[in-house]
Amino acid sequence: MKNIRSVGLDVHKADICIAYASGNEEARHYGTIANTAASLDAAVRKLVSSGECLYFVYEAGPGGHTLYRHLTAKGYACMVAAPGLIPRKPGDRVKTDKRDAAMLARLCRAGELTAVTVPDADDEAVRDLFRARCDAKQMEKMARQNLLGFLLRIGQTYPGSRPWTKMHWRWLEDLSLAYPAQQLALQEYIDTIKQCQARVERYDQMLHDVAKQWKRYADVRNLQALRGISFFSAVGIVAEVGDLRRFQSARQLMAYAGLVPSENSSGAKVRRGGITKAGNRHLRWLLVESAWSYRMKARKSACLLKRQSEVSGEVADLSWKAQVRLCGRYQRLLQKGKPKAKVVVSIARELAGFIWALGRLETA
Repeated sequence: MKNIRSVGLDVHKADICIAYASGNEEARHYGTIANTAASLDAAVRKLVSSGECLYFVYEAGPGGHTLYRHLTAKGYACMVAAPGLIPRKPGDRVKTDKRDAAMLARLCRAGELTAVTVPDADDEAVRDLFRARCDAKQMEKMARQNLLGFLLRIGQTYPGSRPWTKMHWRWLEDLSLAYPAQQLALQEYIDTIKQCQARVERYDQMLHDVAKQWKRYADVRNLQALRGISFFSAVGIVAEVGDLRRFQSARQLMAYAGLVPSENSSGAKVRRGGITKAGNRHLRWLLVESAWSYRMKARKSACLLKRQSEVSGEVADLSWKAQVRLCGRYQRLLQKGKPKAKVVVSIARELAGFIWALGRLETA
């Protein structure tokens, strides 16, 4: 059996620093190469010449998983390490690319690294499209805030109760300002909002078209049976999680979303704090937003019944069970004097458990 050579890669935008560790030897610096496929292939050919099996590792970062997919396509083993779970010496205050690459190689050889799950390429593509829609929604929100701020600054206040209704738009379009420069600014603000709205509508249509051809569309359809999870929320949750069946327990999914409480206990003292937030922030945001709908009493609305008509009876029954439990739990926690924000986070954590259970139903 061949020996395994652990190869640590400290990846940057322009270059890659490489170190390797074989057997019981100290980690050695190989060199720094350009961050291109050709340069990496040339370095791999030299490392392969040693006759050892190569095991590559690098930290997850903004560069995505292109490097992982390139190496695995060539038949090499590769790990993308979770940066927050890499053991670090408290007294080590020197950080360089060489030391980082050597540390990765050494820890990989010792089995001290935790790998992140690399999503499938098509799952990642749907996730990118969903996040692009979220960015467009954020730009629309900022454009609206800019317009409202401009109107407040010049002393123009909408007399109605709610903004962005048909009446509000009619008021904006009929608004006549004293100076031509201000009128031009107002029109540009209005046009910017309409452009953002048109962009969001295009993203909505694209997501509908892409989701129907997606291999995880069944999960998207099942999640819509839950109260508070619309089509776009379901697409976002499935795109962020990927395969729901990869989690062995509901608590693992809760931890992946960063919704489990933190703890710092020692001896007889037990100290529990807020949620860890050490997880997927996009998923956590989606779950918390969906959890707000459980503040109302449990009921099956016409919209929810329409969505549940497309799923199996087992899924619909689990959805009603979730609604009864979560709505009741919200009221009980609220009556105990808990703040609304904390109550909603607690509901979001349990909602993640029901989502995990729905994912398990599909395999039954």
